[in-house]
Amino acid sequence: MKNPMPDKTKVGVGLFILSEAGFFAVLVISYIYFYVLPSHGPGAASSLNAVRTLFFSICLFLSSATIHMAGRSFRLGRSNAVSTWLALTVLLGGAFITGQAVEYRGLLERGVTFSTNLFGTTFFTLTGFHGLHVLVGLCALGTLLGATISGRLPNINSSGFEAVSMYWHFVDAVWVVIFSVVYLWPLFG
Repeated sequence: MKNPMPDKTKVGVGLFILSEAGFFAVLVISYIYFYVLPSHGPGAASSLNAVRTLFFSICLFLSSATIHMAGRSFRLGRSNAVSTWLALTVLLGGAFITGQAVEYRGLLERGVTFSTNLFGTTFFTLTGFHGLHVLVGLCALGTLLGATISGRLPNINSSGFEAVSMYWHFVDAVWVVIFSVVYLWPLFG
């Protein structure tokens, strides 16, 4: 007989994701509010390379597919496939973070900092918090990967695996919004 109670782990992570969605909504709304105000100095259109960032964004977007495949393989008990898909997810997430670091370095070299103007402040706040969330997700994925590689796949709780997957999909979904607002809007707006 199925347990009529919802899974506490997934409910907890779901509530956490809901609170983080509100947090990111406030950051995105703040970015938009300050974007439309007249501002002196560098802005998104003159400072950001949307094409390069699209490449790194595609890596993050593909990682949603790889974590999905890892979860599917997990449910089927395929340890080698789980390891492969998790490793690909970590690799793709790592490529995204590397791209963000390269972008930050380039901006800093051109004098765009957190304190340059409202663009710098809102851009680094929004993308920095997202990057922090990606790093937390990579740590969770790395833990799952380590457990799988060491042969402890049968000991991993399915709701824990699914919670990490939910979190990773959330991080990807947030980037869809951020990329659209920060990188695409200035090109077409």
